[in-house]
Amino acid sequence: MEFKPIAYLRNDFPTKFGLPRQSGMAKSLVSRVVMEKEYQNPEAFRGIEEFEYLWLLAVFEPVGSRSRSLTVRPPKLGGNKRMGVFATRSPNRPNPIALTRVRLLSVEHGSAEGTVLTVSGADLMDGTAILDIKPYLPFADSVPNAATGAYGVDRQALLEVEIPDSVQSLFNTEQLAALKEALAFDPRPGYKGDGERIYGFGYGGYDIKFKVNNGLLTVVGAEPVKDNK
Repeated sequence: MEFKPIAYLRNDFPTKFGLPRQSGMAKSLVSRVVMEKEYQNPEAFRGIEEFEYLWLLAVFEPVGSRSRSLTVRPPKLGGNKRMGVFATRSPNRPNPIALTRVRLLSVEHGSAEGTVLTVSGADLMDGTAILDIKPYLPFADSVPNAATGAYGVDRQALLEVEIPDSVQSLFNTEQLAALKEALAFDPRPGYKGDGERIYGFGYGGYDIKFKVNNGLLTVVGAEPVKDNK
């Protein structure tokens, strides 16, 4: 069985660490879905503007590159509880396939990149291959009172985020809002270390450094990511 990407997603997150753990958590995070040339015909998108949300079916690593472990330790559950892979939403799966709900902001044809869908709320990193796009239908896709097992009701307490002016000045308003949202949901692994440990992740061409202490996440610096090419 072989699949061919129809598009690639582009945004400010070059790595998995730091990404929102679920779609919609960082509503300000804007991504571009850049269609491959053979799928740029406007006819393929006729009527898509009538939908507010879309499903993206994506693959985030070459198939076959993963272990075949049948159990995982989801970070959302603290990283200490082992569960069956099919009873979790962990990205460590037999086949690295993601299903992500995004909000459709615009559709552009004939740009320098061809056909581009601008979306918000994706939990996918830059360069992710997109396999398919489908409209989100609330009457078919939403079951508000469904049981959620070990995950319970998602009421994660948000961290207070403090970003110095020197770092804020590196990003535009849209980028800064998305960064604050991602940080507020605490990107650290479930098995968190002490409050003085410095964590870091790539965002918008910079390596963002931060620490967390008593519910306050403080960005302590941002350095340009070096181009090793």
